[in-house]
Amino acid sequence: MSHIPRSISAILLLTFCLLLLLPACGPAPAPLPTSTLIPTETLSATNTPTKPQPPIDVPTQTPYVITATPETVAATPAPQGTFFLSLEESGYFHLFAYSPQTLPLARLTSDAWDDITPALSPDGHWLAFSSRRNSYWDLYLLDLGGGGLLRLTDTPEYDAAPSWSPDGAFISYESYVNGNMDIFIRSVTNPGQAPIQLTQDPATDISPAWSPLGNGNQIAFISNRSGEPEVWIADLRPAVKFANVSNDPRAIEAHPAWSPDGSRLAWAATDPDSGLSNIYIWDTSNPSTPARWAGSGDWPVWQDNSTVASRLPTPNQTFLAGYTTAGVLSIPPVLLLGALNGLSYGTTSAVLPGHFQAAAQVTLAAPFATGTNSPSNIPSGRASLVTLTDVTAIDPRLNELACYSFQALRTRVAAQTGWDALGNLENALVSLTTPLEPGLAEDWLYTGRAFTLNPALVQAKWMVIVREDFGQQTYWRIYLLTAAQDGSQGMPLTQMPWDFSARTTSSDAYENGGQLMNSVPSGYWLALTSLAAQYGWERLPALTNWRTYYAGTRFNELAYTQGLDWRTAMLQLYPPEALITPTIVIPPTLTPTRTPLWYRSPTPSRTPTVRPTSTP
Repeated sequence: MSHIPRSISAILLLTFCLLLLLPACGPAPAPLPTSTLIPTETLSATNTPTKPQPPIDVPTQTPYVITATPETVAATPAPQGTFFLSLEESGYFHLFAYSPQTLPLARLTSDAWDDITPALSPDGHWLAFSSRRNSYWDLYLLDLGGGGLLRLTDTPEYDAAPSWSPDGAFISYESYVNGNMDIFIRSVTNPGQAPIQLTQDPATDISPAWSPLGNGNQIAFISNRSGEPEVWIADLRPAVKFANVSNDPRAIEAHPAWSPDGSRLAWAATDPDSGLSNIYIWDTSNPSTPARWAGSGDWPVWQDNSTVASRLPTPNQTFLAGYTTAGVLSIPPVLLLGALNGLSYGTTSAVLPGHFQAAAQVTLAAPFATGTNSPSNIPSGRASLVTLTDVTAIDPRLNELACYSFQALRTRVAAQTGWDALGNLENALVSLTTPLEPGLAEDWLYTGRAFTLNPALVQAKWMVIVREDFGQQTYWRIYLLTAAQDGSQGMPLTQMPWDFSARTTSSDAYENGGQLMNSVPSGYWLALTSLAAQYGWERLPALTNWRTYYAGTRFNELAYTQGLDWRTAMLQLYPPEALITPTIVIPPTLTPTRTPLWYRSPTPSRTPTVRPTSTP
C-alpha cells in the first residue's frame, strides 16, 4: 500500500471534517449567471453569481441526429436523462448532449480546440470538462443554464477527467505532474485554496470516480501500482488508505463508475489474451464476491441503479450501448460521429440555451478538400497516380483520390506533433510486379490507397503501438511522441503499449508475438489512429499468424478505403486483365529415348582351349 504524508492527511481530514458541519447535501456551487461564452475567466470566490433563469423553450431542430443501427433488438426502456459526450469531429474533440428519448445529438462546442472528459454536477447545472482552448489542458465549468464558462485550473500541466463530490463542493481529477499521472482534489467553492494531492505513488493513477455514498468518503481510481492497471479505492477518513478491489492480474481494468446509490461499482476489464473488453459490476456489500459481467464495452456510466451505458468500440467506429445489471440490452448500439473521449450522464433541468443552439447549427468544414486531376492519357473511369511532394518512400505515389487526404493529414500531424512523421514512409504505392511478404498478396498498398509508417520510429521510441483485439482479429493503435513536452501538444498515455522487441528476450513473449510493456511511457503523445480516421484512413487487421510472423502484424499500415473492397480499388488503376493471376501449367514429362553410344566395343571371339597332351 502507498500512503500520503501526514501533513496531506491532516489537510484532507480537516477539509472533510468541515464538510460534516454543513447540511447533509452541502451547499452546491452557486449556479453561474446566464451569460455568453467567457473563454478565459478564472473562477473567483468573490463572484457570487445569481440563480439561473427558468428554462426557456428552444427549437427542437438539431442538425446532428444519431440514428440507431437497422437491426431490431429487443431492449429494456432506458431511463430518462441526458448523456454528455466528447466526440472527435473534423480532427477536434467537441462536447455533445444526447438523450435517447428527447434530444438528438446536439453539439455544445465547435471551436478549433479539444474539449474532453465531461462530468455533470450533482445538481445538473454545471458541466466540468478539460479543454485546450488556452493552449494547455485546464479544467473548466460550463453553465448549462446560461452558457457561461469559467476556468477552474490554470497550469501548464495536463488536467482532465474531473469527478464531482456528492455535495458539488469539490472536484477530483487526474493531472500529469513531474512526469507522472496522479489524482488531485480541488475546491470549487473556494478556488483560491491549493489543490490536495491524493496519490503520490510512482505508478500511473488516473480516472478518479467520487463515491456518492454518505459524505463521499471514497474515491475509486485506476492504478498500475500492483504491476498492471487495476481498480483501487482511496478511503479518505479517518486516514487515507488505499485498497485494491479488482485484484485480477488476468485483466486490464479502466474507467470505474459508481452507481447513484453508491452500492455498486462498475468498470471495464480487458482480457490481455483475447483483447475483449467487457463491463463488470462489483457489489460493495459483498466485497469478497467477484464482479459480475454486465455487457460489452469499455467506458461505463450509470443511468440509474439498475442500468449502465458504455462506449462500444469497433475497429474503425464507435457506438453507444446500454445494459441492465442483469445483462439485458437497454440501448441498442448507436453509431457515434467519431472517437469518444469522455462520457457522463445525469438529470438536468437546464434546457439548452441559445448559445448552444448556435453551436449546434454550425456546419463544420471538412478537414480536407477532395478533387481529381487525371491526365488526358488516363482511360475514362480510372484514376491516376500522384507523386507525393517531399515524401521519402520506395515509390512515393498514391491514388489521386487518396493523395488530398494524405497531404492534409500530413500537415495536421506535423502541426500537432512538431515533426513530419509522414514525410518518411516505409511504403506508399507498391507496383504489381513487386511481391510483398507471404500472405499480403492482396494488400492495400497495391491500390495506391495505403501507406506504412517507418517501423524504425518504434525502435527510436518516437512511436508506440497499443494492441486491441475484436473477436479473433487483432488491430493496433498508433501514438506519436510530440516534440513539445510542455503540455501544449498531445496528451499523456493511459494505456499499456505493446512491446514487439520482447520476442527476442523471452520464450513466452516469442510465442505471443511480444508482451505488454512494464509501464506506461511518460511524455505527451498524439493519437494518430483516431486523428487519421477523421481524414478517412482506417487501420487494417493483422494476419492470423502475426504472433510468429512479424510482417503479418501490419501495425504501421493505414488505408483509405472509402468503403471499397480491394478488387474495386484495384480496378481504379488497372484494367481487369491485369488482375488475372495466370495459373502455372507444368509441361508434361517426355518419354526418354534411347541414347546412342559413340563407341561400341566389338563382340569378343571365342578363344580355343588348348588341351594338354600326354607324355609317352
